[in-house]
Amino acid sequence: MNKEKRVIAIHLPQFHPFKENNEWWGKGFTEWTNVAKARPLFRGHYQPHIPADLGFYDLRLAETRNAQAELAKEYGIYGFCYYHYWFNGHILMERPINEILKSKEPDFPFMMCWANENWTRAWDGGEKEILIKQEYSEQDDLDHIKYLLDNVFNDERYIKIDGKPVFAIYRSALFPNIKNTIEIWRNEARKHGIELYLCRFESFNDVVEDLDSLGFDAAIEFPPHSLSPLIKKHEPFRYYVNGISYKLFGIRLLRNTFKYKSYVRLRIKEKNTQYKRYSCITPMWDNTARKKKNYFILKDSTPELYKELLTNLFRKFKPYSKEENLFFINAWNEWAEGNHLEPDLKWGRKYLEATKEAISENE
Repeated sequence: MNKEKRVIAIHLPQFHPFKENNEWWGKGFTEWTNVAKARPLFRGHYQPHIPADLGFYDLRLAETRNAQAELAKEYGIYGFCYYHYWFNGHILMERPINEILKSKEPDFPFMMCWANENWTRAWDGGEKEILIKQEYSEQDDLDHIKYLLDNVFNDERYIKIDGKPVFAIYRSALFPNIKNTIEIWRNEARKHGIELYLCRFESFNDVVEDLDSLGFDAAIEFPPHSLSPLIKKHEPFRYYVNGISYKLFGIRLLRNTFKYKSYVRLRIKEKNTQYKRYSCITPMWDNTARKKKNYFILKDSTPELYKELLTNLFRKFKPYSKEENLFFINAWNEWAEGNHLEPDLKWGRKYLEATKEAISENE
């Protein structure tokens, strides 16, 4: 494991049945439901993604959570970044995290990212139908940080920078006043003798260079959301109707693909930012299992291309201090986005092996 840079894989805790999913999508629904029903849309389209070593697992099981951590550790991953779903005190898919906190297993570092979007029916095409609305208020800011301080940040496995718990926000632009929220959080944390290290994901290409103006310590790149500015002038998007391929240059379409090889070439040319931003890489992307429209595919990803990009970005990233050394991978297990390091039937452990090789070669 590279000791100078800590590699963190983003982790989705969706893979278990829970009350709300049973009510909204049908009893027993999990993310695996979408994964298993995916089908190829065109010749050579890799779908469905079927898990190999860990199978169609259930995150309610300690054996599964431990197996994930052991596999990640074996291939050079320092820790997980779990998505956290808070809706005014109502927490979704919390059981795996609660059991990790309660049992103290697995012995594996972790941090959290608040996925602060409305919960909608996006998976079946009803993006405008809100199932749980995200409401913001000063009281909720206070309640939320108290929950995190009392239940999460005090865990000895929680990832810290200079003793400060690292917490990320997925879409900070959705807050009515994010600066005020951060002030409330920091003030309450200081009452507990804790300083926070707060990051914002650059999701949906939402870039803010003056992080101090909002109160953040750093940004985290979030591919492939940041892909559009890179590619819109470099390669035609392709979209498919009844299996027939069409293309238009320079226009972002509802259905499209982009070659992973071209993505690698463009990203290698990128320069480091002048503001504090942690790098992130996606091994592959294909969210057609989850979306019937507005989907996006990074076509023909291979472990070799992924390793080439990871090696380049990992070498290029210079830690901002001894502990400001985080490097992210999106994702560990986003199976319905065709975006995972976990082994599948097509590639086995090759993406994990590529990860370990790229990290070890840069020690």
